[in-house]
Amino acid sequence: MSLLERFKISLAKTRATITATFVSPRWEAAEMERALVAADFGPRLAAELVERVREDLALRPRATREEAFAAAHARIVALLRDGPSSPPPPREGTEVWLLVGVNGAGKTTTLAKLAARLRGDGGRVLLAAGDTFRAAAVEQLKAWGERLGIETVAGAPGADPAAVAHDAVRRAVAGGFRHLLVDTAGRQHTRHNLMQELIKIRRVIGKVLPGAPHETLLVMDAPTGMNGIAQAREFHAAVGLTGVVVTKLDGTARGGVVVAICKETGVPIRFVGMGEKVEDLDVFDAANYADALLPSASDGGRPTARS
Repeated sequence: MSLLERFKISLAKTRATITATFVSPRWEAAEMERALVAADFGPRLAAELVERVREDLALRPRATREEAFAAAHARIVALLRDGPSSPPPPREGTEVWLLVGVNGAGKTTTLAKLAARLRGDGGRVLLAAGDTFRAAAVEQLKAWGERLGIETVAGAPGADPAAVAHDAVRRAVAGGFRHLLVDTAGRQHTRHNLMQELIKIRRVIGKVLPGAPHETLLVMDAPTGMNGIAQAREFHAAVGLTGVVVTKLDGTARGGVVVAICKETGVPIRFVGMGEKVEDLDVFDAANYADALLPSASDGGRPTARS
C-alpha cells in the first residue's frame, strides 16, 4: 500500500468532515472557513488560508469548489514544506535522539518504531529508558528492545532520568552505536518543575556529547487537536524541538491540526504514526498529506492535485 493510500485511510474522517461542511458547488469563502475549522485547522489558520484562496481566485469570481480546494491544496503543501520534514543527512559518529511529550502520547511505542526504522536503514541502535517514573515504562521499553534485538540502558526504579541519559550516551559513544534513542517520562507542558527536569536531561546529554541531542522530537497524538499547538510551543521553548511525530493519526477527524502546528510554531512534522504495528510509522510527506486531507473529485471535492 502506498503512503498516499495509507494517508487516505487514516484521514477519511477528516476528509468527510470537510466534505459534509462545504456542500456548495461554488466557491464560498465562509463555507470553506467553517469546513477548515471543523477539521481542526483552527480559526486563525482557517481564516488565513481562505484569504489566500480568495487572492488566488480573484480572477475567477465564479470558481467551483473544486477550484477552491485545488488552491487550498497548493497553499497547504507550501506551508507544510516551509522547513525540513525529513531528518537531515547522517552525521559522523553517534546521533542522539530525545523524545518528549505529554502523558499518553505514545512516546515509548514511537521510540520503538523509530528504532526499528533506523536499524533498517543500517547501523546499530541503542535505547535509553529515561522514563523512570511510570511504573511499567522501563519494562515496556526493555520488552520492545528484546523483541527488536536492540540493547536497552536502564537504571533502578525511580532513578534520576538525567543519570540514565548520561550513562546511555557514554555507552553509545564507547560502543560505536549509530543512534541512541532516549525515552522520557510524559509531562504536562504547564508543569514548570517537570519541564525544568527535561531541560536538565538535555543539558546532561550535551555535556557528555557536545552538540547532542541532535534530534529533539515532540510526540503528539492527533486526537489532542488544537491543544497540540500549546504543547509544541512550550516544549519548543524549553528544549528546542527539531520536529514533531504525530501519532494515532488513523481514524482522527482532526487532521487539520498537523497543518496548524507547522504554521503556528514553525516546527516541522517529521514522522506520522498510523497504526499499532512496529512498521506503522512513516516519514511525513506534505503533498500526499494534503491530497488525503482535502476532498477529491470522487467525493465531490477538487480534482486530484499534482505534486
